[in-house]
Amino acid sequence: MIAALLIIVVCLGGAVALRLASARAKVAGEPIAGQINDLLPQTQCGQCGYAGCKPYAQAIAEGDAINKCPPGGAATIAALAELLDVAPLPLDAAEETPLRVAYIREAECIGCTKCIRACPVDAIVGAAKLMHTVIVDECTGCDLCLEPCPVDCIEMRDLPLRVVDWRWPLPQGRLIQSDREQAA
Repeated sequence: MIAALLIIVVCLGGAVALRLASARAKVAGEPIAGQINDLLPQTQCGQCGYAGCKPYAQAIAEGDAINKCPPGGAATIAALAELLDVAPLPLDAAEETPLRVAYIREAECIGCTKCIRACPVDAIVGAAKLMHTVIVDECTGCDLCLEPCPVDCIEMRDLPLRVVDWRWPLPQGRLIQSDREQAA
């Protein structure tokens, strides 16, 4: 009986000590790597040289460059620069890739399932020896399904411009200058 009471008292004392230690060592806010990961486009494409967005976010938190994400482009670089309070850098890639999705020409698909295994976000559905298709809302446009396809029945298509993505084109500087010349 005394042993059981002693065990209960020790457990309660340990719980109180852990509670006090957690309050004293409390971390303020989310770790920076998590905040960086939230800003990345989550395509898991590997174009940055890392296996996915989370390893790249961890590398940025440890001091790697913020300009290695072609799918995120200039908008992601600007958001990362603001978060980390550093100067934005130009994209470290040949060009910024437009938002695209994979499209499987179903009449040509042989159902080999190689594209399904290559897709990091499970956006391709189908069964062995049957046609496959892409869930457009899940596809991140990473291009990883293109290479393993033995019959080249997968192509990347640009996403149509949505109303929320559309930007009013800015007038060219020469147009404004010519207006000023006519007014003078």
